[in-house]
Amino acid sequence: MGSSAMSSWLMSACMRVGCGKENEKVLFECSSISSKPESGWGSAACRSSSCGSIRRSIGLSSSDSGFVDNGFSSLSGSGNAVPCRRRSKSSAVTHSEVMAAVVQPAMEVATKKKPSTKERRVVVTGMGVATPVGHEPDVYYENLLEGVSGISDIETFDCSQFPTRIAGEIKSFSTDGWIAPKLSKRMDKFMLYMLTAGKKALADGGINNDLMDAMDKKKCGVLIGSAMGGMKVFNDAIEALRISYKKMNPFCVPFATTNMGSAILAMDLGWMGPNYSISTACATSNFCILSAANHIIRGEADVMLCGGSDAAIIPIGLGGFVACRALSQRNKDPTKASRPWDSGRDGFVMGEGAGVLLLEELEHAKRRGANIYAEFLGGSFTCDAYHMTEPHPEGTGVILCIEKALAQSGVSREDVNYINAHATSTPAGDLKEYQALVHCFGQNPELRVNSTKSMIGHLLGAAGGVEAVATVQAIRTGWVHPNINLENPSDGVDLKFLVGPKKERVDIKVALSNSFGFGGHNSSILFAPYK
Repeated sequence: MGSSAMSSWLMSACMRVGCGKENEKVLFECSSISSKPESGWGSAACRSSSCGSIRRSIGLSSSDSGFVDNGFSSLSGSGNAVPCRRRSKSSAVTHSEVMAAVVQPAMEVATKKKPSTKERRVVVTGMGVATPVGHEPDVYYENLLEGVSGISDIETFDCSQFPTRIAGEIKSFSTDGWIAPKLSKRMDKFMLYMLTAGKKALADGGINNDLMDAMDKKKCGVLIGSAMGGMKVFNDAIEALRISYKKMNPFCVPFATTNMGSAILAMDLGWMGPNYSISTACATSNFCILSAANHIIRGEADVMLCGGSDAAIIPIGLGGFVACRALSQRNKDPTKASRPWDSGRDGFVMGEGAGVLLLEELEHAKRRGANIYAEFLGGSFTCDAYHMTEPHPEGTGVILCIEKALAQSGVSREDVNYINAHATSTPAGDLKEYQALVHCFGQNPELRVNSTKSMIGHLLGAAGGVEAVATVQAIRTGWVHPNINLENPSDGVDLKFLVGPKKERVDIKVALSNSFGFGGHNSSILFAPYK
């Protein structure tokens, strides 16, 4: 709350209350909360609920500014009047003095209580995925390095009437050993992917039941988002409602909301730290990852599971993106359909799955002997503030996002030599991102850029999660995966920065992963080898 707003609020909270030592000239000049003065307290009376709430909100103790502590209740309390010291008749107060009395103590108290966070570093100690080319991080990345495409004909429903009939569809997926069978039958697939990938990230990070019992669960959190949420659960509920509300799944509301995957995972693990989801369309995962890291940096958590999950390859999902005219219609050659930066691209290809990182405070990871895969350096968010689905024609939002990410992380442009681009295979989006990358890093001859979407399609809210896993795997292995289907680059696209049709060896100094979403949401996050 701004200082002037705070003062104005306080001025209307009590009726003319003088609070202070005998020789102090501190006064709150206020009008009464109630329509008439409280009897028995003269003109220097206030309701305890208000005074107590004010005192607590600005960080004052009972001795500060003369407030009388007599069991202050909350605003929902009984509101018994509590006397405060009257001011002397000669005392006077100005608006600026009220501001000084109210705002300055609050700022001083907040500063004293703020924990030191400068030395808290964040590392990646575990990964979990569900993708069209593998459900284990190593299998997934090995297939990416070999250029294996996960794009194929849609099989889960009849899409013969749609102009697009291909997707990065997960053909087989098992939750055995990860999710109780009863829940597995009822949940939307986006939750199944999320919970399984989250638990696999824990297992990959070496956190077993014994270690879990010894951890401070109040400092462990879950922040995994979704762009689309439980679309099938919601759609099924609508179909049931056509018959009767009695036919609706009683879990249709909780299993359709985007936050419930994170919530159920936290319930299962008993983790009581930060728990919510962020939904920023196709930038969702990066927003979640950076926000989770910030909880660790600020000392609010030691361990965070973060990323994204989506499962929108159903009739309403496919139909919606077809209506947007966003999808490729290269149905006769599915594996060639997703072709970022290629002149023959005609839209993106939908994918599904989940990508989850286990982030951990460095000293916490070292104490338990964790295997550290990479260090998370930081990142940034911006908004194009331009169009619902089209990128800004000058790429200003993307450039600003990258520059802010570098500044926030303390990384120089010259140190970034690998970029996992958003590059979805849309005509406008690919070119604008490429131009932004050249603007920011065009002077670096070592720069290598690729797009994971060329092989698995666009996993919507999960895209940044699986691409963050690919970025960390590139740091671990020293290999970056190819760009498949890049046969004839668009005008203005120079192949010297783009990875070719085969994997390449790169000694990564700093890696950047971009994700952008409908609504003009931009996000950039940075990783580096742990040293």
